[in-house]
Parts: sequence; C-alpha cells; structure tokens
Amino acid sequence: MPSKPLRVLAVDPGLTRCGMAVVDVAPNRQATLVDVRVVGTPNTASIGERLATIDEAIADFFESHRPDHLAVERMFAQNNTPTVVGTAQASGVVIAAAGRRNIPVALLTPSEVKAAVTGNGSADKNQVTAMVTRVLGLDSPPKPADAADAMALAIAHAWRGGLHGRGLDTGKLTSPARPSKFPGVTAKNSRPTTPAQRAWLEAERRAR
Repeated sequence: MPSKPLRVLAVDPGLTRCGMAVVDVAPNRQATLVDVRVVGTPNTASIGERLATIDEAIADFFESHRPDHLAVERMFAQNNTPTVVGTAQASGVVIAAAGRRNIPVALLTPSEVKAAVTGNGSADKNQVTAMVTRVLGLDSPPKPADAADAMALAIAHAWRGGLHGRGLDTGKLTSPARPSKFPGVTAKNSRPTTPAQRAWLEAERRAR
C-alpha cells in the first residue's frame, strides 16, 4: 500500500460544462480536495473552440497538480445522441492529454461511482453530493453538479482500487478487490457481506 496519498484528477466530461477536480486520497481512504473547476463554453462556439478550451484547462490541471491517475466518467448511448457525442469528444480530449503524459486512465460508470461513494448504485444526485461534502469535509455542498460529480469520480476511483493500482487502462470495470479480500469475507463465505459491497458489484454487473 502506498505511503503517500494518491492524487486523482477526475473529469465529468461535457462540452457545455466540464467538471474537473483534483483529490488526494490517503491509504486510510481519507480524502482531501485540492482543486476544482467547471469549464464552460457556449453552444454558439465552434466545436474546435470548445474542445480547445477543455484541452487548455486539462493541460493546466496536469501541469499545476501533477496527478497520479486520471478518472473519467464513462458514458452510455441514450436517447440524446448529440449530448453523448459531445461528451465522448470531451472525454477523448482529456484522455489524450493523460496519454501524452503517461498518466494511467480509469473509466467509471455513474452507477459504479454512486455505489462506491454512497453504497447505493441508484443514489440520486443529492445523495451523492451529500456524501462528497461529508467525505471531503467541505463547509457546504459543492456547486454546480458537475463539480460534485468530478469529486465523486476521484473518490470512487481511489476507493475502488486506484490506491492499489488496479482497474487502470483496461477499459473494463473491476472490483476494488476480489470478493475473498473484502473486509469480513472468508474463504468459506466468498460473497460480499455488506450492503455497499453488494451494491458495488451489482452496479458493475449492470454496466457490463
């Protein structure tokens, strides 16, 4: 286990609003907010201008904070196809920026983040924001939602295995540890026993 905190740069991608947060997570899972920013671009700007703005912002975060890992929300195609396409474009920019710096990348689904942070893969935004506020010891809930989502991504990535170097650069979702290594689980009882553990694995199964 590392002796120093893992520094995670997490991005909630989007063209109109792109949330970026840097969080330090200690080996004992204590998390501290380092920086947060929501980058916004008007929909009247060209796609090149919008992506360039995101590229400049993520480059500044990489150079200013020297993160160990990058965590990005993984999106799924839904009814709003233009939104999904724009989100994918923003994701590509930040992932490429990490690749140029040899920074490991992790992709997390919204359900996985919710399960990691709240113990419930179906938690709503208010519940996630409340837990983020509590975990980071913030004086007030972070706003806008894109900021809170980015913070939750960073926390979830570290807690799901980033502290141990697992679940990176595979494009696949992996548990934070094998079931037999979950706290309170023995070889005779290899199934997760806590609600948070069960929610976590259920979120992964739905995302595959």
